[in-house]
Amino acid sequence: MHHNNSSCTHERGISRAIVEQISSYKNEPEWMRVWRLAAYDAFLSAPMPTWGVDLSSLDLSQICFYCKPFDTQVRSWDDVPSYIKDTFDKLGIPQAEQQTLAGVSAQFESEIIYKNLKASWESQGVIFCSLDEAVANYSEIVRQYIGSIVPINDNKFASLNSAVWSGGSFIYVPKGVSIELPIQAYFRMHAERMGQFERTLIIADQGCSLHYLEGCSAPLYSTQSLHSAVVEIIVFDKAHVRYTTIQNWSKNVYNLVTKRAFVHANAHIEWIDGNFGSCATMKYPCMILHGDQAKGFMMSLAVAGCNQHQHTGGKVIHRGTNTCAAIVSKALCSSGGIAAYAGSIIVEPSAYGARAHIQCDTLMLDESSRSTSCPSINVGNPDAEVGHEASVSSFDQHQLFYLASRGIGSSVARALLINGFVGSFVQELPMEYAIELNRLIMLEMDQSIG
Repeated sequence: MHHNNSSCTHERGISRAIVEQISSYKNEPEWMRVWRLAAYDAFLSAPMPTWGVDLSSLDLSQICFYCKPFDTQVRSWDDVPSYIKDTFDKLGIPQAEQQTLAGVSAQFESEIIYKNLKASWESQGVIFCSLDEAVANYSEIVRQYIGSIVPINDNKFASLNSAVWSGGSFIYVPKGVSIELPIQAYFRMHAERMGQFERTLIIADQGCSLHYLEGCSAPLYSTQSLHSAVVEIIVFDKAHVRYTTIQNWSKNVYNLVTKRAFVHANAHIEWIDGNFGSCATMKYPCMILHGDQAKGFMMSLAVAGCNQHQHTGGKVIHRGTNTCAAIVSKALCSSGGIAAYAGSIIVEPSAYGARAHIQCDTLMLDESSRSTSCPSINVGNPDAEVGHEASVSSFDQHQLFYLASRGIGSSVARALLINGFVGSFVQELPMEYAIELNRLIMLEMDQSIG
């Protein structure tokens, strides 16, 4: 398996020939080549999204759609922008990790721990590998499920991902197996999976439980301007999946992502989603509560700073009876950043006893930032209970005055209030991520809080 030592093929833009080239380079089975080409046709015919963020300056003809892995590293540490190196330093990230995050080849000490953990999972029948390896080694399972939740014609960027995907994780957890430790794609670093067009497929069989942790709060340096991933999660009866992702792309990146979970009877999905960095993000994880008594919980945090537009939210489709969902969405805006919440609840006629609640809170740190909330609620069953509440606030002057009267300086007081606002999100994270995320939020807010 290669680490992300890669170099772009010289061709830019996408063509049928490039899609075929990717498939033959990976030595894929015929069904995958056909699937990719069908997705390419869907991509050509699908319109560019005209809502959400402004994509007019994203020129797809200038993007390199496939990077071939090589054994020699093309990027040097000197090429990494200083603002990213500074952030690594301030977050206290070790040098080896810094270089790996920046895409510089570095041997990572945790490799041995990872191999031991992987061996113990495999003895329980758990499969955890890159999706590329899964296509080669577990072709029938992949063929059965890939594209079953996010079809190839779902939206233009999901079609694009389906045509050119590379990297990403594949996880299968057998019936009744509980994995106590989070499966981390490893452990923040396994650079191969964080490709430009990675695709993740997670299958949780009946009664199993797992926590998948992806990404990292330090900036992932990308020389490419587009990141377009697809995540599909299938949660069978009585299974429990928690999916945590924190993504912080460098500021040149458009982050356009499709993520969806299909939840069977008495099963439970939890989605913890943090978005930092990038010039523009469009991401709305979706939970399809298909089985009776299926449950879903989503907690998201978007941080929008200078020249950043975070267009995020969540979607729930209630289909089974007595299904239950909650979405908690938080956004922080500073230095003219834009945060928009786009969420929807759909209660299908079959969903008797559906309960759903959305809570959407934004904290504005200055006058020039902007925030919007665009909820869509479509109730097809009169038996449903649905609630939506939204709040937009700036710093509470009474609280600041109270803290000042206790001798706390204004920048520390503001930091305390920000910590209070994001606290419920940070509490959902493992300890080492929580510490780093708190530091990151403080760094992001530095411009605004002096």
